[in-house]
Amino acid sequence: MDLVIDPLDLSAHVDEALAVQAIAFGLGPDEVAVRRQIVLRHMTYPGARAFGATQAGRLVGFVYGMPNDRAHWWSTVVEPYLRARGQDDWLDDSFVITELHVHPRHQNRGIGRSLITTITDTADEPRSILSAIDTDSPARGLYRSLGYEDLARQVLFPSAPKPYAVMGAPLPLRRR
Repeated sequence: MDLVIDPLDLSAHVDEALAVQAIAFGLGPDEVAVRRQIVLRHMTYPGARAFGATQAGRLVGFVYGMPNDRAHWWSTVVEPYLRARGQDDWLDDSFVITELHVHPRHQNRGIGRSLITTITDTADEPRSILSAIDTDSPARGLYRSLGYEDLARQVLFPSAPKPYAVMGAPLPLRRR
């Protein structure tokens, strides 16, 4: 089956996207309900956009992000950690990858790589930032292969059970 990566109207496909995220990230119905409201709010922000990976008409992965804004919740949480490392300038002129998820049955096929390079190639900003669970995971390996480096580690988000790493990369992202 051919994989297609196209712009995604995430507001119209939020439930389909969150179903992928729930499976990929192990989220329960209550967490999905909270994230649904967050995604819908994010998609109203200036410059917010999403891309989806579909196969046989089914969404198998998605990414969304936006130009970073220091007033957004995520930035207010990570800023002290970045400032402590002299890296808080990364919060300016950056495109933030808010979410990137691929259904587990479709992982390790280059879909995540295609999604993140596609969305960052549309960014006007000179660099990108994101947060990922601070563990040696395939996701962190992917981000490193694209040029992302750790800016801060052991970042604690309210209600998140595991610490995160904040990573940044110059754009365009590194290609193989």
